[in-house]
Amino acid sequence: MLYFKNDYQEGCAKEILESLTKTNLEPTVGYGFDQYSQAAEAKIKSLLDVDCDIHFLVGGTQTNLCAISVLRPYEAVISCNTGHINVHEAGAIELTGHKVITTNNINGKMDFIDLEKKITEHSDIHMVIPKMVYISNSTELGTIYTKKDLEQLRKICDKYKLYLYIDGARLAQALTAKSNDLTIKDIANYADMFYIGGTKNGALFGEALIIKNNELKPHFKNLMKQRGAILAKGRLLGIQFLTLFNNDLFYTLGKHANTMADELRNIFTKYKIKHFVNNDTNQIFPIINKELYSYIKDKVEFEIQEIKDEQLVVRFVTSFATTKEQVKDFAAILSNYYKY
Repeated sequence: MLYFKNDYQEGCAKEILESLTKTNLEPTVGYGFDQYSQAAEAKIKSLLDVDCDIHFLVGGTQTNLCAISVLRPYEAVISCNTGHINVHEAGAIELTGHKVITTNNINGKMDFIDLEKKITEHSDIHMVIPKMVYISNSTELGTIYTKKDLEQLRKICDKYKLYLYIDGARLAQALTAKSNDLTIKDIANYADMFYIGGTKNGALFGEALIIKNNELKPHFKNLMKQRGAILAKGRLLGIQFLTLFNNDLFYTLGKHANTMADELRNIFTKYKIKHFVNNDTNQIFPIINKELYSYIKDKVEFEIQEIKDEQLVVRFVTSFATTKEQVKDFAAILSNYYKY
């Protein structure tokens, strides 16, 4: 069986495992106050070159939950309708008492015209007040935001006094995409908060939340503690992020996932299989017929995105651990199908 279902199905990059093993029996202070977590914070701050607070959390939903919890009870977050907080987090944000207002998406990216419309629609005491805009980079459809996009979005947020929060679960893949024109410094410049994803980029687990806006910094650790988001063995997060940002491993792993996805795209293109959306990150959305689906479903793990009449939009995802051999094996499966 080949596995292209997600980018967190394997354990972790060998460099991270080696770091964890090497430091395994070393006693450290708990709750993220250890020397490794402090060194990881210092390393990330030096790369961002902004005044910020950094908090290490275990997973993406937990990070989004804590980040959006900075809002007041009557304030809401705006997400495009395909956004992770709207579709894949089991109402976690609503459980905190914060409404998720949705906008239309354009290939997974927020429709800025619809965004302004939704902001201005919420204008009286009978409605929640929009206070934060949430986007993912890369998006749920594998597309990425450009510098022009973020400039425009920052202007909208400033105009209406909204916070901009960027979900960076797949930030490594976004920043190493061929069409990308953003740096991690740019992300830090435009966002009030964002997180650097480790779980989907070779870490065993973990996300690094960056808080730049001074209004959002006070007592965030207390907020995390209330939500069970402070890991007692915090050194496990610090060690992983310190390793990720040594020798550009973070970018190397993200680029590898994208490269493997490109090779898969070339295979689909060879057989004139179209894509639901064009992107150059590690998520691929080919449109296949039911016959092909039936042929490969017992040989390959992947997800069905949606069913459109007699065709299916499916999702293939590559990871830091995807190998050329696995891609070749998939090519052989398609080749055998098209022989008959």
